[in-house]
Amino acid sequence: MSKPGRSQEPERHLEASGPRTGGSQAPLAGGHTGGRAGGRATGWPPGGSRVPRGSRPRRTTESGEPGTPRRGRVRAWPAAGHRGRGRTATERVEAATLEEGMRLRVIFLILMGVILAVAASDVLTGAVGVLRETRARPLTPAEQARYIQEEIASRWHTWSADLIFPTELQYVALGRAQQYARRVGLAPETSCRAGLDAPVGSVLAEHGCLTLLRATYVDQTSTFVVTVGVAVLGSEERRSAATGQLPVDDRVGVRPVAFPGTAGELFGAAQRQRNSWIAAGPYVVLSTAGYADGRTREAIPPEEILHSELWPTAQSIAGRIARALGDEPSAVPQCTQGNVC
Repeated sequence: MSKPGRSQEPERHLEASGPRTGGSQAPLAGGHTGGRAGGRATGWPPGGSRVPRGSRPRRTTESGEPGTPRRGRVRAWPAAGHRGRGRTATERVEAATLEEGMRLRVIFLILMGVILAVAASDVLTGAVGVLRETRARPLTPAEQARYIQEEIASRWHTWSADLIFPTELQYVALGRAQQYARRVGLAPETSCRAGLDAPVGSVLAEHGCLTLLRATYVDQTSTFVVTVGVAVLGSEERRSAATGQLPVDDRVGVRPVAFPGTAGELFGAAQRQRNSWIAAGPYVVLSTAGYADGRTREAIPPEEILHSELWPTAQSIAGRIARALGDEPSAVPQCTQGNVC
């Protein structure tokens, strides 16, 4: 039977709502324990009651001062640290690679700049040189002399056969009479050793004789026959050295060339009466003369040869050919590009 004036509902409510943990409660924030051993729970808050979050008492330190609630210590996941260290090492490698690439690129750009600068300098220097060489300017005396020498030295293959050996040649005979000789044949081009007697051909060949050109003439009365040979040396210096060693013998020289069916068909080695040569630039013009009737050297008395027109005719023909080959050109350029500087 209950006491009057006191309700039992709160107690039943507390008993019904309190947690059952086998007859005991967990320690509360104040350090007290509550349970049903003595009937009613002691301490605050009572067992089974709900305390609002903001009203829970704060923890106190050992000195009795309130402190912050203890929080659990969070430990880092081991794999996260390893990944972080891996990322850092990768970044360092990437940075080193990038730095090396930039350094190599700078070196490459420097080298390319140097190469381009050198190439540009060479191109500029070449362009200036070409402009200097191609622009018109007056020829120096040395250049004009070289032009003359080169032009004369090239005549043996730039001139036609009719210019070297004209079909008719005028000459002055005894008594200063104007006469002419006509060409009866052109011999094939040959070597100096093959077209000259050995004492003469060997000397010219040693000094660089390039070739030998030959033609045969007869005078206007068809009495005398003359074979003229043009030995081509490489330069005037070589020709001068060669002629200084030629033998002084009128029995040797250019070998005669006979042409059947002409007035000179009987002219051979035995019919030669005299031989001679004339120098003209890089050329040695040789001549040999005889009679068209086939008389040999032994058949003619020496005094007759001395008083004959044979030898003057041969010298005149050879002299005309030598002068034409060795004369200076009529027009010499005054400038590098013609006559306008």
